[in-house]
Amino acid sequence: MLFKPHTISSHILSNHLNQLRSISSLKVVWRKDPELDRAIENDKRFKLCARVVREVLNEPRHVIPLRYLEKRRQRMHLKVKIETFLNHNPGLFDVYLDRIKPKTEPVRFIRFSAKLQNFLEEQKRIFQKNEDLIVAKLCKLLMMSKNKVVSADKLLHVKKEFGFPDDFLVDLVPRYSNYFRLIGSPGEGQSFLELVNWEPKFAKSVIEHRAEEESERIGIRVRPNFRVQLPSGFVLKKDMRDWVRDWMELDYVSPYADVSHLEQNSREMEKRMVGVFHELLSLSLYKRIPVPILGKFCDEYRFSNAFSSVFTRHSGIFYMSLKGGIETAVLREAYEGDKLVDLDPLLEIKDKFVELLEEGWRQRAEELRLKQEKLRRDMENSATKVDQMSVKETNVDGRRHVDNGRRRAFK
Repeated sequence: MLFKPHTISSHILSNHLNQLRSISSLKVVWRKDPELDRAIENDKRFKLCARVVREVLNEPRHVIPLRYLEKRRQRMHLKVKIETFLNHNPGLFDVYLDRIKPKTEPVRFIRFSAKLQNFLEEQKRIFQKNEDLIVAKLCKLLMMSKNKVVSADKLLHVKKEFGFPDDFLVDLVPRYSNYFRLIGSPGEGQSFLELVNWEPKFAKSVIEHRAEEESERIGIRVRPNFRVQLPSGFVLKKDMRDWVRDWMELDYVSPYADVSHLEQNSREMEKRMVGVFHELLSLSLYKRIPVPILGKFCDEYRFSNAFSSVFTRHSGIFYMSLKGGIETAVLREAYEGDKLVDLDPLLEIKDKFVELLEEGWRQRAEELRLKQEKLRRDMENSATKVDQMSVKETNVDGRRHVDNGRRRAFK
């Protein structure tokens, strides 16, 4: 009897250690997915243009000397000179002369074009139309967090990932005081957004909603769980396949549930962590988020320090892209090939901006075509003139030859 408690403790400890070992020792070979990499590459030019627009948008009166913007190329990850960028993307900005200070020589400034101004007004309309969605996203981000509080600076850092307006903290948040409250003092890491009231209608994940819809459709209760779709030709080793099978059989842990009782390295906590990543990616505009950005929220969402291994360990749910030298977590089920099929309503903003860009690109292509056509005609005209001059020279030489012959005959 004296040894029974000790035996039970050892058994529990042994199981616990085996469980930890089973997760940490699982190795999955990373495999490139060209189609999902292409999805990231397809948006590269659009995102670069948006980055430059955002840089000017942050300036007073939305104007900036061209040479000042040139100095920020590295920060904007712009590989070409600003002048080259403007030539390649006409229709975004106007270039004009102005003085930086009174009595100084005029220098070139850039400002938004009339077309870009119209787009920015359209963007405001789209934000207003989807304000309920933005509020729901913001509530969900807070509801998933450990203490229902997230750093305001971190939220500002991810605003473009989730489609939040630039001024959401100073405009939207005060108007929804029934949900949000800013606490702390402004400054780096000193201001926080707190959830005031828990909203039950927001406390269901995409996976839970999907299970409910499926249950209503077929009349049988469906368990919430993840969709697993391994890439073509990808085969799991037996030990990994067995682990995934057993892990999938575990009950789904909602990202909105209280998990303070779960051990950090348990399989259940891993299930919850995967659920949080799935929900975060589902809430994002492109259903993908750079891993370094997710890493900023380790404390708020109880992620382990080695959280990024989740994306390769669960490669049927996520894809870890290395495109552009940046690790990006992608939600597989949101894509068919390189096309995003699970479209966020706020992507209408991107569509409008791409229309503006493509109009400028067509304009530039037409100008280049006309320039090349003119160059071709000029070259043809030059060649014709050379031929005509050659004929004239030949005729002159012929007449000289005849005249010389006549002179010799006369003598």
